[in-house]
Amino acid sequence: MDAVVVGAGPNGLAGAVTLARAGLKVRVYERDERAGGGAATRELTLPGFAHDVCSAVHPLAFASQFFDAFRLRERVEFATPAVSFAQPLDGGRAGVAYRDLDATANGLGRDGRAYARLMRPLAERATHVAEFTGSTLLRIPRHPLTVARFGLSAAEQGTPLWNLRFRGEAAPALLTGVAAHSILAQPSLAGAGAGLTLTAYAHAEGWPIPVGGSQAIIDALVDDLRAHGGELVTGHDVTSLDELDDARVALLDVTPRALVRMAGGRMPARYRRALSRFRYGDAVAKVDFALSEPVPWTHAEVRRTGTVHVGGTRAEMAFAENEVHGGRHPERPYVLVSQPTLFDPSRAPAGAHTLWAYTHVPAGSTVDRREAVTAQIERFAPGFRDTIVAVGSRTAAEVAAHNPNYVAGDIAAGAPDLRQLLRRPTLSADPWRTPLPGVYLATASASPGPGVHGLAGWHAARSALRHEFGVREAPDLSPGGGAS
Repeated sequence: MDAVVVGAGPNGLAGAVTLARAGLKVRVYERDERAGGGAATRELTLPGFAHDVCSAVHPLAFASQFFDAFRLRERVEFATPAVSFAQPLDGGRAGVAYRDLDATANGLGRDGRAYARLMRPLAERATHVAEFTGSTLLRIPRHPLTVARFGLSAAEQGTPLWNLRFRGEAAPALLTGVAAHSILAQPSLAGAGAGLTLTAYAHAEGWPIPVGGSQAIIDALVDDLRAHGGELVTGHDVTSLDELDDARVALLDVTPRALVRMAGGRMPARYRRALSRFRYGDAVAKVDFALSEPVPWTHAEVRRTGTVHVGGTRAEMAFAENEVHGGRHPERPYVLVSQPTLFDPSRAPAGAHTLWAYTHVPAGSTVDRREAVTAQIERFAPGFRDTIVAVGSRTAAEVAAHNPNYVAGDIAAGAPDLRQLLRRPTLSADPWRTPLPGVYLATASASPGPGVHGLAGWHAARSALRHEFGVREAPDLSPGGGAS
């Protein structure tokens, strides 16, 4: 066997596909009974209701260099709402982020021009933004002016100066609702960077939803792997590198903590110490709803979007996120909501709907947050409780038990703060390569970090091809291309 990949999530499969396209014999091991990882879709409430287990909406599917090379949009059907995301506010108000930046600005009143001035340079250069945020930040950027503009914007929105350009509540709430995806204290430089990146994508090509669920992305990767001679072995938990000795290369979609355990005495002491300093962040609690009808949001435009950030004003969300960062469970939490069946009715029985929700909690939390999440949605959608048919809820501890890469419920597989974006998991221009012969990290714990983009696996595979096989040209990943 030329190569073995451990983990059949987006990163592991991206690495496996890249190696298989280069003509290598590849086998993937997955501890679960079905591939998916962070992009799995399962029945979590009632039969016939398909819920995304982790990721649900995929702006990175259109921005990722790997998925662009893989031609994901030719393999998977996506629905892209005209309203990328929305932020309901009390009194029936809302901030609404349309794909059309001008329409968004027009809806923000006196803050519209300020919002457009902030976002237009990044949205118009979204491919440049994707390029430099999609790899290790230690590399020299090809578009330094875009990077400089991005850095200045992040410095503004990631510090206490973040309200200087705004006068109302809707525009800053829109930005903080996206920045809070990072599960970091607010404001923060890394949180602002993540928020600006995702908001730029929202106004460039939108936030797409895969028809059939996130599993459709995984299935496309698995199909391509098999079409090029690769194997997928499910229900197989690899616990030691000793099990992989027959392979010339091992790509591991695992955390640094798991790598230390798997390597045992093989790992050099210096690298072990470096990995032991890798920090894991705050966590999520997940709540899934089966509904009899769509959520009755007070603001009509919130009923037209795939993604809703529920938490009120910028100040309210910052307070809630900072409570979590301090080890507490806020009474009024920030809640990230996806309503996919508005655009993909195949995920529920006729007339019914699924609703996906996350809220942030301290690492390792065992607190069930279904009531707090329900109350926050009800706050902006009176009558929501009456639509609920069934609820599936997981605490952070249960999220971690389901997927060991989510240490203590950290779905980012490592705190994505500024220091750990530079040292992910170590300070290196090639952070995917380990000092263990033939062993590479293909995980969200490595650059460029969390998200369904496949980039960590792609970069790890390309590094392995260079160093282990002398292959410097990236293989053709397009449909019909590559070795077979």
